[in-house]
Amino acid sequence: MKTIVLTGPESTGKSTLCKQLSEYFNVPFLPEFARTYLENLKRPYIFEDLEYIAAQQIYLEKLFLAENQKMLFIDTDLIITKIWFCEVYGCCPIWLHKAIIENEHSLYLLCFPDIEWIPDSVRENGGKNRIRLLEMYQKEYEFYNFSYKILKGKNEKRFENALNFVKNLR
Repeated sequence: MKTIVLTGPESTGKSTLCKQLSEYFNVPFLPEFARTYLENLKRPYIFEDLEYIAAQQIYLEKLFLAENQKMLFIDTDLIITKIWFCEVYGCCPIWLHKAIIENEHSLYLLCFPDIEWIPDSVRENGGKNRIRLLEMYQKEYEFYNFSYKILKGKNEKRFENALNFVKNLR
């Protein structure tokens, strides 16, 4: 099974693209768990919440992978969670590194922040932070030697670029 992760800074079209690509290929997609969890949290999140989010991401990916589809699109991944830990708490759980290696995917589409940032109740990193975070994600994908492509373009062009990367995936 090919697994493709839509990743990148906040408000770069990951969720929209994930849904569009899954519809185009007629395969399932795994929505972002963190967003739903945080939107329903009735208090500020803590370190243990991020651990729970990471663990649920792993669990949900395994559930979706068990469906034995030809392809799966995933909205965000553990590397985003790792950077989130580091940014907010200055460290991350030791087990997360191993989990990242064990959960490698076929392709990571790293969404460039060339789309306007739209604030909402769970977004924390607009403005220049998006470029800084993009560079941090890119360094992580290179560190782990994961196959990634930087995805640029607005609206239909962004979808077309994503589609071409997925179609060229071997």
